[in-house]
Amino acid sequence: MVVQSWTDVVVGSLQNLWWGVVNYLPNIVGALVVLIIGLIVAAGLGALVEKILEGVRLDTFLEKIGLKPIFDRAGLKLRAAYFFGKLVYWFVIIAFLLAVADSLQLYALSEFLTAVLNYLPNVIAAVLIMLAAFVLAHFARRIVTASVMSAKLHSGPFLGTVAYWAIAVFGVLTALSQLNIASAIIQTIVTGFIAMLALAGGLAFGLGGKDYANHLLNKLKDRTEAH
Repeated sequence: MVVQSWTDVVVGSLQNLWWGVVNYLPNIVGALVVLIIGLIVAAGLGALVEKILEGVRLDTFLEKIGLKPIFDRAGLKLRAAYFFGKLVYWFVIIAFLLAVADSLQLYALSEFLTAVLNYLPNVIAAVLIMLAAFVLAHFARRIVTASVMSAKLHSGPFLGTVAYWAIAVFGVLTALSQLNIASAIIQTIVTGFIAMLALAGGLAFGLGGKDYANHLLNKLKDRTEAH
């Protein structure tokens, strides 16, 4: 009698497990179909974006504004079209994975993928900020160099390089802030850099230009007393 009751319990548990698997099987099949469709769509859209950016010669444009040497020093290849193509590819993949997780009731995975999707616009914005910063830095270097050289000064290339890196570094810091990477540290660095420039300017003027400043103050004093 005891053996019969245990047999019934085991058989009932196995039947419940089997019917649970059978009932869940359509969800698994549907999730696999959605995943396969997502892989096909992601590959197509990624390749399309990459071809479009290669057609407009984005990599050539970035080489002209001086980004290639920076990537070469970092041991990387300048492949912006490939990067944006892969970015679109993984965005679509994650979107379809989110649908698969919802269909399989994997709520923890769904929340994680949602957080990743919500973060991707920050990545795109950071890339666009850096791209705009380097484009602006390139034109600023040319304008500053040409302006200084037209004034017949000899420090044109140096000042142009300073302008280039000032804008480029500001763009990198802004991109990091957009990515929410060590925002407090970035603010501290910017504040310290500005304070350093102010202190350096004050010391330079105080030590190197005190005689000229004294001359200007005396001249202003004489004109004031004359009136």
